[in-house]
Amino acid sequence: MPKPKLRVAVDVGGTFTDVCVFDEQAHATRVTKVPSTPADPMRAVVAGVERAGIDLADVGLFSHGTTVATNALITRRFPAAAMVTTRGFRDVLEIRDGTKDDLWDAYSDIARPYIRRRDRFEVAERTDAEGRVVTPLDEEEARGLARLLARRGVTTVAVCFVNSYANSAHELRMAQILAEELPGASVSTSAAVLPEIFEYKRFNTTVANAVLAPLVTGYVDRLADHLRRGGYEGDLLLLHSGGGSMTPRMVGRFPVRLAASGIAAGAIAARHVAAQCGYANAIGLDMGGTSTDICLVHEGELRTTKEWSVEYGYPIIFPSIEVLTIGAGGGSLAWIDEADSLRNGPQSAGATPGPACYATGGEEATNTDANLVLGRLGTSLAGGAKSLRPELAEKAVAKIAEPLGLPLAEAAGAIVEVANANMADAVRLVSIRRGLDPRDFALVAFGGAGALHGAEVARELSIPTVIVPPNPGVTSALGCLLVDIRHDLSAMFSCLAHQADTEEFERAFQELEREASQRLAHEGVAPEHAVLERNASMRYQGQWRSLVVPCGTGPGALTEAVERFHEEHEREFAFRRDDTPVEIYQLGLRATGVTPKPAFAPHDPVEGPAPEPASTRQVWFPGTGWAETGIHRRDDLPAGTRLQGPVIVEQLDSTVVVPPRAEAEIDAWLNIRIHLQEA
Repeated sequence: MPKPKLRVAVDVGGTFTDVCVFDEQAHATRVTKVPSTPADPMRAVVAGVERAGIDLADVGLFSHGTTVATNALITRRFPAAAMVTTRGFRDVLEIRDGTKDDLWDAYSDIARPYIRRRDRFEVAERTDAEGRVVTPLDEEEARGLARLLARRGVTTVAVCFVNSYANSAHELRMAQILAEELPGASVSTSAAVLPEIFEYKRFNTTVANAVLAPLVTGYVDRLADHLRRGGYEGDLLLLHSGGGSMTPRMVGRFPVRLAASGIAAGAIAARHVAAQCGYANAIGLDMGGTSTDICLVHEGELRTTKEWSVEYGYPIIFPSIEVLTIGAGGGSLAWIDEADSLRNGPQSAGATPGPACYATGGEEATNTDANLVLGRLGTSLAGGAKSLRPELAEKAVAKIAEPLGLPLAEAAGAIVEVANANMADAVRLVSIRRGLDPRDFALVAFGGAGALHGAEVARELSIPTVIVPPNPGVTSALGCLLVDIRHDLSAMFSCLAHQADTEEFERAFQELEREASQRLAHEGVAPEHAVLERNASMRYQGQWRSLVVPCGTGPGALTEAVERFHEEHEREFAFRRDDTPVEIYQLGLRATGVTPKPAFAPHDPVEGPAPEPASTRQVWFPGTGWAETGIHRRDDLPAGTRLQGPVIVEQLDSTVVVPPRAEAEIDAWLNIRIHLQEA
């Protein structure tokens, strides 16, 4: 009998590394959590695979979401790197674009660029915005500079010439010279990384790509080699910020795409869970220990953005899933401001010292302490692996209750309500602010603390349904199993739509499609599994910002795209100007290599009354006060179970709160669907 093929996903977080294993024969999923090892993330990956009892020879697909790139940008532990640019443009990275994180703070410090000024060099060359050579590249100077970098021990170089998006010949020649004089060094050219106008953003993205290249490729190569030696015969798939994946072959060229890899996994999983339940519109609420990530799915598609940054002022320009992160997590601290108002976050107790109830040195009240005081949490977490001390939580919450003149339970309730209000405000930012009504969406609550707060956040927003996945604490790892190989390409194409040469318009797309097909073929994608989708960035003449709209093929494609732009502009900004010329700013192409997805098996509903609760305890709810509440173990709840709130459902990786005036049902996929009666 052949061994079953497994699909394995590993998601590395700041505190834990999650492993999700799908058995294709049994159509079953199992999960494992191990502590992360920031000094060497691969150790946690290997430990998680071992703890899950995986024989790598049985694995048909290994997908990985990693924080290696993000952590490197945060800690700035880079190898010896240099930048080569056009004479006169050495300080573009320091001048930036003139914006400030806080407009009114005259003394704020500006983070330094990823490559120091003394490691940024100039050469004589110049191309104009139309791609015409104004000053030829001085090859003698370029070669002398390359030899200087070799003597300095530089291992990675960013080549960033002005207007190279219009003509990349000088950058390519500079890269050739560097390859000749610095054999083995990594070279990133801005025309390859980001062939777009605006040199500041293009330069910074290319510099980030360059400094990450040795670190990321070293990590990926070591992991791929370990998997190979263990018997895994497939490609290692790395999740990138755009919601797709790439193989090590492309990671070597574009390592910067792995920045924000982790938050993309949760968003992809939220979309999958919502679609599984029949919802094309959903809001993902991923609440962890320190922060909450919020994403929006509209008509089955995740919203994306082209700009992402670790530190303000140093943007990385790539299509990325749009995720709003706020400082609201289980460890977020409650505090009273100068006006005697209760606040919650963004400060966090973190893993050290942690919430007061952990008895690890924390003394200030956190959301975890408040939930323990309210009875929503039991006296242990993670199946008994973590004991909680109610008396320490009460002592911490008392520091909030006494200044406010509130009883202990009401103070704890107020702490939770402020956290919920902060999350509800964030949901409004991604929905109402964009002309979308949250009442038309389902809320997918996951993360270690998402199911604790999800129902009350939804009630505040009048969202009628909350969906809690089977393993909310490791849902992000599930997202890694659901991605396709994907690349996003772009090319400048600036003209008024009504004046566009349709043949030139078509040729530009065909060139993008040719490059995309080559990339997918390089990653082993068969032509029949390749999907190419065109889009165009458009704006009204005179506008600065543009909107991306789908663009089809054929004679009427451009006209249809312009009409879509008018519609999208009206939806986004509540007005349209049909009599104003529309300008095409940029053409784009999404290239997808479709990968087989796991076939999750539905469960037949079990007839009969709901299982009896494992225990009961007093739990406090707003507007109700203390109520005797049934405590269920999630493993005891089969498909078809219906529970009337208030109810608490406990499991290894999370706790689900079903408040009064709500009903929970276990669906065929073992999701908990909470229906709010007063949403």
